[in-house]
Amino acid sequence: MSGPVSPDARTVWQAVRAPLATVGIILAASLLLVLLRGGESGALDPRSAEEGGSRALATLLERQGVRIQRVTTAAHAGELLTGEASLLVTDPDLLRPERLRSLGAKAGRIILVGAHTEAVSAVAPGLSVSGEVGTGTRQPGCAHPDALAAGAVTLGGVSYHGSGAAELCYGEDESGPLAERERVTLLGGPAPLTNAALDEEGNAALAMRLLGQRERLVWYLPEPGDPALRAGEESVYDLAPPGVLFGLGQVAVAVVLLALWRARRLGPVVTEPLPVVVRGAETVEGTARLYRKAGAAGHAAQALRTAALRRLRPALGLAVDAEPQAVIAAVAGRSGRADAEVAALLYGPPPSGDAELVRLADALDTVESEVLHA
Repeated sequence: MSGPVSPDARTVWQAVRAPLATVGIILAASLLLVLLRGGESGALDPRSAEEGGSRALATLLERQGVRIQRVTTAAHAGELLTGEASLLVTDPDLLRPERLRSLGAKAGRIILVGAHTEAVSAVAPGLSVSGEVGTGTRQPGCAHPDALAAGAVTLGGVSYHGSGAAELCYGEDESGPLAERERVTLLGGPAPLTNAALDEEGNAALAMRLLGQRERLVWYLPEPGDPALRAGEESVYDLAPPGVLFGLGQVAVAVVLLALWRARRLGPVVTEPLPVVVRGAETVEGTARLYRKAGAAGHAAQALRTAALRRLRPALGLAVDAEPQAVIAAVAGRSGRADAEVAALLYGPPPSGDAELVRLADALDTVESEVLHA
């Protein structure tokens, strides 16, 4: 007889190469999908056709003669800010204030979306953040020509406060989510620039007037890897492109499906031939010896009575769960014995020893014979 043999390296490789190849193909496909989609699915991206993107606005601006230059680093944006180019920063809070101040000094006009305290202080010292307002339809409430031409727009987000030459619109109490001071425009939220809301109210008119005042527009979307980003302000999940999370989700689903496909499953029961054949009589004798050795006369008597009742009930036309009184009456009527004698025989107390157990077995055999041959 041979013992169990551990699988060798060749056997292990043959077992795992198919799953490894499948996982490799899935990872490669997910990576390719991320590379193809990662740069076109961000918020306010002029190449994105999703609801949060700005492809529709970029198309309208280009038709009006505005040249849009999309950049993802502050260094590239600084190289393009020559002449009277406008600069749009979609997430100014990610940049270091000094780097944002340097870009604002080079731009002929700078538009910040959703800027908070430090970013506002870096480019527009005369303005400050007054709070947050919900996004909804708002009336201009100011004398700014762009706001008056656009009328009601869908706007919200950061609300700004200022004095002197500052122009505040779409708010109340000398504050609002649209603020302008000299060459700086602060837009509290991205709603008017998105594909989803561009055709609502006067969003398109306001967006085109704010971004189309120069022949060139440098559209700056800060992305991971830009040296100008603030250190430690954003987690890797916030900075990662949406395509990465989408790809990781696909990989997780594929791994679960692969595990379900390759997991060990229980098949049908397999019968195996026994090495020896044991006769039924030997099994009975062995069980009897165990009962005798343990002194379990009562247990043996209960087994004898249960077997006798299992054979008597069908012969008497009774159900397998018939009550003892019904069984006693039927057996007594068929055998001619008294009810008390039958009750003591079938449901009486256990015998006190082997001699009584033998007499009980003989009596049960006699009663069974009388009932079956009556």
